[in-house]
Amino acid sequence: TIERVAPSDVAILITGESGSGKEVIADLIHALSNRSKNRIVKVNCAALPRELIESELFGSVKGAFTGAHTDREGLFRQAEGGTLFLDEISEMPIDTQSKLLRVLQDQKVRPVGGKTDYQTNCRIVAATNRKTDEAIKDGKLREDLFYRISAISVYLPPLRERRDDIMPLANAFLKKFAAQANRTLRGFTPQACDRLTSFDWPGNVRQLQNEIQRCVLLSEGPDIDAADLSVSDIRIVPSEGHDTSFTLLEGVERNAIIQMLKETGGNKLETAKRLGIGRQTLYNKIKAYGIEV
Repeated sequence: TIERVAPSDVAILITGESGSGKEVIADLIHALSNRSKNRIVKVNCAALPRELIESELFGSVKGAFTGAHTDREGLFRQAEGGTLFLDEISEMPIDTQSKLLRVLQDQKVRPVGGKTDYQTNCRIVAATNRKTDEAIKDGKLREDLFYRISAISVYLPPLRERRDDIMPLANAFLKKFAAQANRTLRGFTPQACDRLTSFDWPGNVRQLQNEIQRCVLLSEGPDIDAADLSVSDIRIVPSEGHDTSFTLLEGVERNAIIQMLKETGGNKLETAKRLGIGRQTLYNKIKAYGIEV
């Protein structure tokens, strides 16, 4: 899909969980587009203070507000002829979204405090880690803006739903970080491969990348072994004679414990804290539900 739509100027919305690779896809879209000779300008809408985001996007003139000592160009004009990547667009204030919609419709931008409109020519790629229907329902994303920026939507599944990608990514990261650390590493042992592919990776590709970098720095052998990994292998193991029939409520509780254990990498103390129960209570429930960490 990306290869087919990248050469056009159509707006693209990338959705997916945090760490799944949305910015990488934005870079790919720009690289495959006819605008690749110009810049891709990126902005994380969640990281900008509410009072500065319009100045950052549209620019401002000297004296427009306190602290505006000079004219500011703005990201739309910086991305002229290129691509503007609006990351976490659903975190942008609603009133700013309204002004952004006007800019996209008119292809003109007016700096904060200015009286002159400037023609703009940049391709819009946006991203969000929220489910768009929920973001619209919760008032986090204007519905009219959503339709404007999502002529093409690209969904990035979480890493746990594309496990065939785990080892190619892990090997690529291993090669990269080994070269940076000036180390010679042959690869992963079968046990390490099993651990990597069975883990759910709540932090997605970003978490996998950080895990491999840590292993390269701390491992001692010529191969990365399961013992070098910080992620835990968590699974349900019904013990002999164990009653595996649960009530609906017990099933919900068991699944919540399993999910939290995965998110904490098997750290029982942290799991108990996040679930709001005592550590001994957690141990008792792990035993009762036949969960083996």
